[in-house]
Parts: sequence; C-alpha cells; structure tokens
Amino acid sequence: MAPGSAVVTEYLRAAGVMPYLEQLGYHVVGYGCTTCIGNSGPLADSVSEAIQTKDLFTVAVLSGNRNFDGRIHPLVKGSFLMSPMLVVAYGLAGRIDIDMQNEPIGIGRNGQPVYLRDIWPSMEEIRNTISASVKPEMFRSKYTDVFKGDERWEALPVPTRSQYEWDSKSTYIHEPPFFKGIKPQPPDSQDVESARVLALLGDRVTTDHISPAGSIARSSPAGEYLIGIGVDWVDFNSYGARRGNHEVMIRGTFANIKLKNQLVPDMEGWWTLYFPDKKVTTIYEASMQYMERKVPLVILAGKMYGAGSSRDWAAKGTNLLDIKAVIAESYERIHRSNLVGMGVLPLQFEQSQSWKSLGLTGRETFTITGIKEGLVPRKSLKVTAESEDGSAKTFTVTARLDTPIEIEYYKHGGILQYVLRKLAAQ
Repeated sequence: MAPGSAVVTEYLRAAGVMPYLEQLGYHVVGYGCTTCIGNSGPLADSVSEAIQTKDLFTVAVLSGNRNFDGRIHPLVKGSFLMSPMLVVAYGLAGRIDIDMQNEPIGIGRNGQPVYLRDIWPSMEEIRNTISASVKPEMFRSKYTDVFKGDERWEALPVPTRSQYEWDSKSTYIHEPPFFKGIKPQPPDSQDVESARVLALLGDRVTTDHISPAGSIARSSPAGEYLIGIGVDWVDFNSYGARRGNHEVMIRGTFANIKLKNQLVPDMEGWWTLYFPDKKVTTIYEASMQYMERKVPLVILAGKMYGAGSSRDWAAKGTNLLDIKAVIAESYERIHRSNLVGMGVLPLQFEQSQSWKSLGLTGRETFTITGIKEGLVPRKSLKVTAESEDGSAKTFTVTARLDTPIEIEYYKHGGILQYVLRKLAAQ
C-alpha cells in the first residue's frame, strides 16, 4: 500500500483499520507515485518465470490513476482501476474473473462462504468513520514540516553556486542537448524532404506508449544502455525517476512493451523497420542511423494520438529522435501543444482520411511542402508519399499550429529556444 499522503496512514490508524490491512499483507511501503508508476518492485523470480514460459496473461488491480499497458510491471499485461475497498476484495479473492455479485470471495472461519455484500460497509458507516477519524490537525501536523526529510536527506550537501553543477558521473541527471548549437536567430523554416516513417501507429496511442514512465526492461534500449554504463538491473529504477537523463529517456521513447508498430506487425515493443534495407531494429537505433544519413523522420498515426496523461518526455523524446512531423487523424490537445513546444510539426489528415484510407504502408518516402513559403494558423500543406515502385500519392493535411505564438515556437525549434532567445535579446 502506497498512499498519496502520509496523512492517509494517520486516519487509517485512527479508524482502527490499519491492523487488519496489515494482517492481509497491505503494509505501507511509501507515499506518492509508487504502484501506478511501476515502482511496486519486482515479482518473485518463480512468478516471473512462470509468466514468461507459459505466456500467461496477468493483470493488476489498483486504486490509482494510471492503467496503461505494462505500467504496473512489464510482465503485467492489463490492469483495472477501482476503489481501495474493491482492491482489497479482489486481493482476497485472488482472481479477476470472479462474479462479485454471486460468487463468494472466500470462506469464513465458520466454513461458510463470505460474499462482498457481507463485508461492504454502508454509507452511514463510512460517513461516521470519516467524521470520527479524519481531522484537520492531521494535515497541519504532517505538512508543517513537509520539506524536512530523514537524517540522510538532511545530510545531503547543497551547492551554493547560482549555476547548476553538472556531474558527469551521474546516471540520473545529464545536461540536455536542447540548446546545442543554438544561434541568436532561428533558421528559416524548411519543407520536409524525403522523410522516412519511424513508426506506423493505430488509434489512441497514449503518451505512455510514446514515453513510458514505468520500470525499465533489461532487454530494452534504455536497459541495455544502463547495463553498458555499469548500472545493475536492481538499480534501474524507472523512466519516471530518470527523466533528468535524456540518454535514458530518448532510448525509452516509443519503448512501451505493448507498442504496436505496424511496420513490424508481428512484434510488440520498441521495434521498427530501417529503410531502405528493411532491417528490423530498435526505434532508437533506426533513428540514430537515419540521423547520421541526414534522413528526416515522420510518424503516421490514427485517432487521438497522445491520449492519456500529459507527459513532457513524449514530446521531448520525439524531438530528440529527430522526428520532424507527426501525421495523425486527431490529437489529444495537450500532447499536440507539447509537440509544438518541442518544435515537432503536428499535421492532421483531412476529415474521413487516414493512412489506411489513403493506402499508405509506411514504406514510402514523404515530402511535406508549404512550410518554407510561410506559415499561418492551421495552414493546409501538401504531402507527397512516393512508393517503392516510384508511384506517388499526394494529399492535403492541416498544420495544427493553431495560434500565431505556436507558429513562433515552431520557427524557433520549440518554446525553450524561443524563451532563451528572448532572454538573451533583453
């Protein structure tokens, strides 16, 4: 059990609930983002081995706000969000395929079946318990010293310089490359010429598919990178904890274990096809090879691209993979804005059009014109997709730069560069 606040432990104790939760195995292990961000810890080796060798479809139940694919644990394929009381009930039952209305969740000491209705409290019981157990002074006492930690936290040396002191040995925080080679004035905007598709995606690809925040798989590009610099697997931590290290996060971009890239339809995870030799490789490695050859990249996607929670690294990682544009049927509004803020051009198919309806396979090269001549909000741009046999399809997309300031952000290569240039000019 990992409550969002230390106050929860206080009022559960006051309510007399904690001893019973602990008897069932629900001990407090920490506070904040733990279970729903993948920090619950490893499964027992025997369990992990059984899941993998028998290809079991395992699930999690949790009272949290995230249930993306593989988020709880890379070997837990599905998860269900529910109330804390239901989490305990399903824990008692030990299985997800139970009819809570008609099946018992267990057998009592008297040998009789116990149903959910037998242990579910009434609303009056809940209201009375809250009234008697949850007190304002609990919050005041816990949050008065909210920034005070234990002796290890308090003993940490605090730098006094006005500029951050980068530590080259740190595996958590690296100086990011967003300002590398920046010049006082932004370069002229250019059309995208002969771009390759890095990923061909379907509907509702979430920000967690684009940039997972859960645990780091050993076999993933990020996992192999950490092992290569001497980090033991037990010390991997999570993508969320390592978001200050772009070397980890760029390798984690499009590295969700359940990502379905239609360029490699029989595979899941961080894989793609590298053109023109059609070699199966990781998305990260393909991006690096394209970058070396100065080949721009695009993503093709379906409806509600970027759905789910806002995730800055879903846009930052897209930028660092050198993806120039995303062409999707529709966008989640915050992710669209974040792409613009990182200098990635969000393009939208015309209504009723999609990469499927246009017969695109992702093996084409894409040229996007109309950028160089100047942009206005929601300008129509022309896309030409040239197939391997030399035939071409041309279609129109809308540049989802919705406001004049978004056009400025895009011209500068992102909001970070825009702000830095503005500050430098003062």
